[in-house]
Amino acid sequence: MEDNPVRQPDDANGSPSAPDKRPFAGNLSKYARPALIVSALIAIVCIALLIIIFFLDSFNAATYSMTGNSVQDATDEARDIRDTYTGARIAAIVGLVVFGFVTLASAVVLYLNRGSAPKEDYDDGEDVDFDDLAGQ
Repeated sequence: MEDNPVRQPDDANGSPSAPDKRPFAGNLSKYARPALIVSALIAIVCIALLIIIFFLDSFNAATYSMTGNSVQDATDEARDIRDTYTGARIAAIVGLVVFGFVTLASAVVLYLNRGSAPKEDYDDGEDVDFDDLAGQ
């Protein structure tokens, strides 16, 4: 009789699979890293969009004031210039808040689950060098 525990079925590459001993948060952490990367990139894009909108608003106000008018006037033309990028500004602010929250939540999940990777129970102690891998 063998003293070894029952061997788990092999995975796609032929290595025996180790049982997943992580809690629910551990399963959540496999999604946290991609969520952190994507949400951080989108938050950076939202910040860049807000900066671009600020410069475009400044440019529009400067060109409109060259004629002696002010964008703070109560005219329809001045109101249209002020409201030109309102939709993009609101979308960028909402996106920044939402994806900033996702970035923060992902970072917290990854921080709380650091060092909780499962032990590799399938290591048989055999060393494999380059010659073994090359087939010689």
